[in-house]
Parts: sequence; structure tokens; C-alpha cells
Amino acid sequence: MITYRKAKLSELSNLKSLLWKHGPNEWNCLTPDGVDDEFALVECASAEAMVALEADEVVGMAVLIDGTSSPDYLTKYADLEHISFIGDVVVSAEHNGKGIATQLLNHCIELAKDKGAKAVFIERHEENLASAGMMKKAGFLVVDTFHDPQKRSAGSQNSVILAVHF
Repeated sequence: MITYRKAKLSELSNLKSLLWKHGPNEWNCLTPDGVDDEFALVECASAEAMVALEADEVVGMAVLIDGTSSPDYLTKYADLEHISFIGDVVVSAEHNGKGIATQLLNHCIELAKDKGAKAVFIERHEENLASAGMMKKAGFLVVDTFHDPQKRSAGSQNSVILAVHF
């Protein structure tokens, strides 16, 4: 049985290892600086990590970032003070296809609501069908699609911004 909870600060090193082991693919833009910055936000309480556990083993995680610490480009779509942003989401390869990522997104959405956010934003590569499916199942709708060659090197090189509003 999979359970979900907020990550403990003592788990961040293991979460970072999980991300580097199972996160890289042609669609994702993972950089050492970007990952370090995201985890630094968790350490200083400007973000929270949600984890999925099977028994005591972490098998997935998602990072919910406070709006004011979210990427600046989101100001085009919303006032950052009233949103949250989901950064990295990863599930171990052995647990893919079980709906864990969608449940992590749902838990992040509920956490954002509890914090008073009016919307949650997320982004993906236009052609990342696995991410598209999990985001759709969690209720995200496309807000914008744009050419993003600085971040995307594969396929169309387009980024898609999605949101759930409440």
C-alpha cells in the first residue's frame, strides 16, 4: 500500500538521489543548479516536498513551491502571491504506471489550498505524454504553450504551462 506525507528535512538527500536516478529523460530539464535551488527552497520552508512511500521506502516525490519563490515567468499568468508551483515530480521506475505521480499532484494541490493559494501551476515538455496524462488526471488545464529552446532540447522544444484554479 502506498502512503503519502510531507517529507522530513532529514530525507532531502535521499529525495535528491531519487530524482537524479529516475528523473532524467529527454523531456526533463534537470540541472545541478536547478535541483540544488529547488531543495534549498525546501530547506528554508519556501517549498515542501511530498513523498510517496511503500512501507518505509520512498518511491516518489513532488515539490510544491510557494508562489513568491516560483519562476518569475509565471507573473504572465498570475500574481505570484496567490499561487503555488509544482517543480519536480518523480516516481521510481519500479512503481511507474500505478497512479502515484497523479496522487502526489493531488496532495500538492490540497496542500496549496490549505496554504491559501488560488491556483497551482506546473510545466512540462509539449511531447511528454506521461506527464500530460498525470497532469490531466489531476485536473490541470493548459494555460500556454511556447517555444522554449533554452530549456528544451528534444522534439518540438515547446514548454506547456498548466494550472488548476480553485
